[in-house]
Amino acid sequence: MAKLTKKQKIAQEKIEAGKLYPIKEAASLVKEITNTKFDASVDMDIRLGVDPRKANQMVRGVVTLPHGTGKEVRVLALCTPDKEQEAKDAGADYVGLDEYVDKIKGGWTDFDVVITMPPVMGKVGPLGKVLGPRGLMPNPKSGTVTMDIGAAVKEVKQGKIDFKVDKYGIVHTSIGKVSFSPEQIAENAIEFMSTIHKLRPAAAKGTYVRSIFLSSTMSKGIQLDARSFDV
Repeated sequence: MAKLTKKQKIAQEKIEAGKLYPIKEAASLVKEITNTKFDASVDMDIRLGVDPRKANQMVRGVVTLPHGTGKEVRVLALCTPDKEQEAKDAGADYVGLDEYVDKIKGGWTDFDVVITMPPVMGKVGPLGKVLGPRGLMPNPKSGTVTMDIGAAVKEVKQGKIDFKVDKYGIVHTSIGKVSFSPEQIAENAIEFMSTIHKLRPAAAKGTYVRSIFLSSTMSKGIQLDARSFDV
């Protein structure tokens, strides 16, 4: 097992064992315990009391974080020629259709989100073999298959994220960067938790939110007090 550095030991000592931290206190603490030389991501891991194997207990949704994620999201808009300028004006990094469909078939996936429209799904659908395993396949439920291409691109650029519970009942997502202020981290976390609660399946029984942890890249997790979210 790798030995902890002096800074890592000091950071770990700042987290009290067994304590449930209010989100606002944890948002400050996660900045204190992060010692990476790069701008680390701030992540949330939420264990839910659901059985993802059952369709009526699947938790999946989208949320637009008030302060974005801090990440530069590369957007590919696959659309008809009459929508290309709209996509470009909204900030899409790549805009077109046939040329990009061919590139993706050849294995190109140098983008983070694909936004397309219903009339061209006949061309986009076959790309599922390449996009599906990477979680890049556009989906009407996540708002990435729409006629309102411009609005969809803007939302993604401004911090809209798509998330779903994994097979272990855990939702994991990034909600910002360590360079964010504690207030920005807390407000993003609160918005995300509010969305999680709104998506509670009617079939889920017992305790819905089992545990919540806040951490940064390579930092120890801080367990949060669910009551501090006021949702």
